[in-house]
Amino acid sequence: MAAGAGAAHRAGALKQQNKPHKGRKQRGGAQRRAGGRVPAKTLSRRRRDLSKPDRRHQALQLRRQRKEAVLAEKRNLGSKDGPPHLVVVVPLHAGVVTHHALRLLQSDESALVHKNERAEGFVLLCPRLKQRWRFVTAPVGNLHAVLDLAKVADTLLFVLDPLDGWDSAGDYCLSCLFAQGLPSYALAVHGVTDLPQKKQTDAKKKLGKAIEKRFPEAKLFPLNTEQESLLLLRHLAAQKQRHLAFRDRRAYLLAQEAEFMPSHDSDLVGTLKVSGFVRGRTLNVNSLVHIVGHGDFQMSQVDAPPDPFSLNPRVAKGQQRKGQDMEIQDDSVNGAVEMEEVIKVLMKADPRRQESLQSEVIPDPMEGEQTWPTEEELKEAEESLKERRKVVKVPKGTSNYQAAWIVEDGEDGSEEEEEEDNMEDEDLMEEASQVGESSEEEELVEEECETMTVAESARDDLYDETLDEDEEQMLEKYKQERLDQMFPDEVDTPRNLPARVRFQKYRGLKSFRTSPWDPKENLPRDYARIFQFQDFSRTRKHVLRQIEKEETEGAAVGWYVTLHICSVPISVMESFRQGLPLVLFSLLPHEQKMSVLNFVVRRHLGNNETVKAKEELIFHCGFRRFRASPLYSQHSSADKHKLERFLRPDAALVVTVYAPITFPSASVLLFKQRSNGMHDLIATGFLLSVDPDRIIIKRLVLSGHPFKIFSKTAVVRYMFFNREDVLWFKPVELRTKWGRRGHITEPLGTHGHMKCHFDGQLKSQDTVLLNLYKRIFPKWTYDPHVPEPVPWVRNEQQLPVQEVEME
Repeated sequence: MAAGAGAAHRAGALKQQNKPHKGRKQRGGAQRRAGGRVPAKTLSRRRRDLSKPDRRHQALQLRRQRKEAVLAEKRNLGSKDGPPHLVVVVPLHAGVVTHHALRLLQSDESALVHKNERAEGFVLLCPRLKQRWRFVTAPVGNLHAVLDLAKVADTLLFVLDPLDGWDSAGDYCLSCLFAQGLPSYALAVHGVTDLPQKKQTDAKKKLGKAIEKRFPEAKLFPLNTEQESLLLLRHLAAQKQRHLAFRDRRAYLLAQEAEFMPSHDSDLVGTLKVSGFVRGRTLNVNSLVHIVGHGDFQMSQVDAPPDPFSLNPRVAKGQQRKGQDMEIQDDSVNGAVEMEEVIKVLMKADPRRQESLQSEVIPDPMEGEQTWPTEEELKEAEESLKERRKVVKVPKGTSNYQAAWIVEDGEDGSEEEEEEDNMEDEDLMEEASQVGESSEEEELVEEECETMTVAESARDDLYDETLDEDEEQMLEKYKQERLDQMFPDEVDTPRNLPARVRFQKYRGLKSFRTSPWDPKENLPRDYARIFQFQDFSRTRKHVLRQIEKEETEGAAVGWYVTLHICSVPISVMESFRQGLPLVLFSLLPHEQKMSVLNFVVRRHLGNNETVKAKEELIFHCGFRRFRASPLYSQHSSADKHKLERFLRPDAALVVTVYAPITFPSASVLLFKQRSNGMHDLIATGFLLSVDPDRIIIKRLVLSGHPFKIFSKTAVVRYMFFNREDVLWFKPVELRTKWGRRGHITEPLGTHGHMKCHFDGQLKSQDTVLLNLYKRIFPKWTYDPHVPEPVPWVRNEQQLPVQEVEME
């Protein structure tokens, strides 16, 4: 006991462990001990290590920098060092006369006015406000010209009618401008004072209600007197500028003057000298330039002529304006002074650093892997040659080579192959037209056979002929769209052709969402002509980062320059002489190369026309304009996307085409050309990605009906019509419209009946389905030349949208 009592006590495993006392630390002791050294892991978290006063001071500095940048941009626009404030005047009503409104803007006695003879517009120099403006009136009814001017405009000045505000054509123009991207804008109304005194108040209230719907935060400026015009000019100079992403990253220019010099070889192609003010970014002579509506070109030289619209012009004595009748200062006023100044050459293109115009990859047919055929392959080739040999009646003395080209009637297989290709290229909903109910077919027949009285004149006969053709086409499209909605992707199995031959390019999938599909498998030949990025998002970030950080050499923003553009067709100069705007954009690296572009679009609410896949449409993508036949697919986050045969009105779809590379973000507008030449707005959206590996899957559904049902087993017929097809498609899983799943057990007989087993009891009203899949690629129908649309006719029967009733 004594020895045990003297043993030391040991704590058990469950003894309480108290927290040790931390003690009082001196503030800043760790920082002093570190001696200014910062661990590598905390370098990325330097923001968190800042104290509260330091974070507050840093946020204040950032706010000041942003505010100073906005003020510098506002002061630079329209000043002596920046480009003139470009204002595009857009009349929104047929009754608006822009000439009277523009005369009020020229009424300031201290201002100088330079008029343009080619187009309706002028340059206004106002030394009192230290501002200069360029006013350009958009051509009435020309949609392309309005959209092109809106791409480069600093401000859009919408001129409204005092009674109706805007008509149906004006509403259609606003829809297109909002979809493309609206820069800064202002609203003005001219002619309110011309109304009777009692109607002026009602007209102002009516305009106010209409403007609240389209422009919730806009202010309406009356434009009836000189004082009101001065207030409008001050508002244009002081308002905040709205940015468009696709133009802020590129240099762009609206031509002030242009001169065409034909080349020695041909008068149809030559050098185009375009003069104007640089906007957006610094313009480099080695980059490519895109003329909107005409294509991509190279520059050879950039000149710096004297600024013709300086705020401090050297005016000779006796040339100053007097009285109310303002004498317009021509460019020839300072001609003697300008002759003394020599035009400076800013930059000349360097062939080693200049961007190439190559837009497609030249495929090498010998680039693939070459292997020597094996003995088995040689034997198979000989056997196939023996099978292809046939007996043909030939004249005496005909050689074997000549006999090989003689084909008897009905033995040529090329026509059958062409028919198969045409059947695959066509939409297979033509085959599903027999699946509809008989009552609906009778209704359609009754609609086709409707009687109507026709005038007995040659003009009415011609009208009816064109109308009948359009009506038949629209009726057929509408019929196919309804069938696709009622029976999605369902087709009839052909009776005269084995299903294993007709659908030999299709495959079955265990799961559309999770089953693998190699994006590089069985690519078409057109994919050898396009450019592909290993990582498009990374390339885009790298290009945009270079634009933001690196300082490019060239013409700075606000300089008046003359660009020498090489190999330009004379049609560009002809359109400029007709008064159409000439708009230029510089291209970023890789933007002249062809690839596969994907757009997310949604149907325009004012258009209900049936639009089928692979139907030619007109694209306005950012600063580009082209024609193509697109594919439509579902917008989802999966790796495979189901093809849509029609442009759905109730969901956002992805449009896929071959087109030149464009870096997002960029808006897109889809137009469809009518038979009379007018363009209807079909859909609007934005550029999603440049991704040739996006997999678009076309689905076919073969349907069968249960003939005999034995618990979970059933005999199905009408899906196939011969025994071999049943054996061929036996591995593919079956499903029913009521949610059952199963598989083919064995064929029964020789007429296509088959025994199937399902995971539950099958109902006699159910339908058995078999899904087949095939990858689809877009067609190479890219065409950069878009015909000019027919000018708007202000007639309710010919406008693409209905007139908006204003309360």
